[in-house]
Amino acid sequence: MSTGVKLLVIPSIDIKNGKTVRVVKGIPELDCKEYGDDPVEMARIWRAENFKLIHIVDFDGAHERSKKNYPIIEKICRSIIIPVEFAGGIRTIEDADEIFEAGVTRLAINTMAVENRKEFIKLFEKYGPTKICISLDIKDEELLTCGRSVRTGISYIDFTKEMVDIGITRFLVCDISRNGTLQGPNIELSKHVAEITGAKITHSGGVRNKDELMDLQNLLPLGVDSVIIGRALYENRFPCQKLWRVAESGIFN
Repeated sequence: MSTGVKLLVIPSIDIKNGKTVRVVKGIPELDCKEYGDDPVEMARIWRAENFKLIHIVDFDGAHERSKKNYPIIEKICRSIIIPVEFAGGIRTIEDADEIFEAGVTRLAINTMAVENRKEFIKLFEKYGPTKICISLDIKDEELLTCGRSVRTGISYIDFTKEMVDIGITRFLVCDISRNGTLQGPNIELSKHVAEITGAKITHSGGVRNKDELMDLQNLLPLGVDSVIIGRALYENRFPCQKLWRVAESGIFN
């Protein structure tokens, strides 16, 4: 791009039972031999690789509302000097307060915004759009909640418009059918959300190679400014690593 702005690449650390897991179509699977089972060490590795932001998903929190992984989250936040974005199990303002106190910089909310709109609005009013964004887990144009396990019957189009009206300025967009499959990203989905909301978009799921990163970077003018990648990064599928590791200053907003 002539402006020098780069797509921000964000490594994902998905945690279940205190260990790093691989997630395929929304279903977490232990894969310790391939990826290593220590989320804290993984965060340190990504920091050493010069990434600018880490995305963490707590599947125990999302499915069971368990907080057993919170000490690990806090240790990650203490161990690295880059921001941590968190998703999984935040249902109340008290939950949010606790995870922010652990050191998390931004929350990606899904279920709470669907099931308890009044509480979510209070949360958003307390922390604002730089601290709270919306995670869109989508399958066949339908919004999924509760760690991608519950089909809501709600159109993601209607929901995103409601969130924009509240004041949301960033969406994390994931086509669950592509997540962790290395079958290619659903770029059109992220593009569509950007077009109908005018918000900033973080794409998630399906990215396999640098060419697909370039396809996403072409959407920068629409507001698609970042991408969350899990399996492809863990499997070292990007030979031109320096290409994406220069993040635009001020991207975290």
